[in-house]
Amino acid sequence: MLKSWLRQFLVTDEVFSFKTSRLLRLAKEHRSAYSTNSPYPHTLIDDFLPVGVAERLLSVFPKPNDSVWLDWRKRDAVHQPRKQGIGNAERLDRVHPFVHNIIFAFNSHPMIRFLETLTGIECLIPDPHITGGGLHQILPEGKLAIHADFNYLEDLKLYRRINLLLFLNKDWDEAYGGHLELWDASMERCVRRILPVFNRCVIFNTSPTSFHGHPQPLNCPPNVTRKSLAFYYYTRDAAAGDGQVHSTLWQDRSA
Repeated sequence: MLKSWLRQFLVTDEVFSFKTSRLLRLAKEHRSAYSTNSPYPHTLIDDFLPVGVAERLLSVFPKPNDSVWLDWRKRDAVHQPRKQGIGNAERLDRVHPFVHNIIFAFNSHPMIRFLETLTGIECLIPDPHITGGGLHQILPEGKLAIHADFNYLEDLKLYRRINLLLFLNKDWDEAYGGHLELWDASMERCVRRILPVFNRCVIFNTSPTSFHGHPQPLNCPPNVTRKSLAFYYYTRDAAAGDGQVHSTLWQDRSA
């Protein structure tokens, strides 16, 4: 019985791969807006995965109380209270194989071609170690302070250029909050608020002033969480003006 239960997590015949032609069509549709959107280059694409794939991914997304055997990691209580993460490749070995499949797909050739065409940034490199990315889940009353991300991946000696977020929240009521907020470089104004609804993909350039987060605590029911997958992409050289290595730049809006 135990072997049968374990087998569902170790073996699967489910396989998904992105189609380069479909992704390139999407890239060409969105690249003009991507480069001109404020407050920094970004785009939002709904229904990013085929519906059956997104549904399957959600069905095997780990629950918060799976922490005993899955090793959900809690983030710092000041800037990311009640946020959990499963990232770094060596910690993903207990998730369902279909999750592994999706992670590989987001690090694959079709995805890199798509992102290069969309953003105009050449020679993008995925992170096979999934450093800081992977599965994210924020519990009720949790939040993510406004910040700009770390810009250098020490293990691979690469500079971070692109963030990709895929939200997996079905029937998400706007009253729950959890909007992804994009702020201007002066941190004076939230320029765009994006509801984290199911199968919505958000892609944006990273820089020392690509401030984002969801600073208001979630107002969702006790059995609801804000689920997402996060992927980061790099280049050998830094973007112009971003050569100084920095960690996450948290923004204090309490003043």
